[in-house]
Amino acid sequence: MGLIKFLGSTAGRVTRAVAGILLIIWGASANLWVLIAVGIVFIAAGLFDFCLLAPLFKKPFNGKKLRDSFK
Repeated sequence: MGLIKFLGSTAGRVTRAVAGILLIIWGASANLWVLIAVGIVFIAAGLFDFCLLAPLFKKPFNGKKLRDSFK
């Protein structure tokens, strides 16, 4: 549950966006479109404040609601 709490935080959002950028760079250099697509999803998750893993742990998908669920 600590991972989900981290991913919902501001630091988690930044980490997802940075990981997305790195995946896009890696995918572009290796010509792997799958990595580029995953990188775009990571960046979108960071920018638009959602967590794809949270519903697996019965937590809200939306970042604000996710953070509120830990209060």
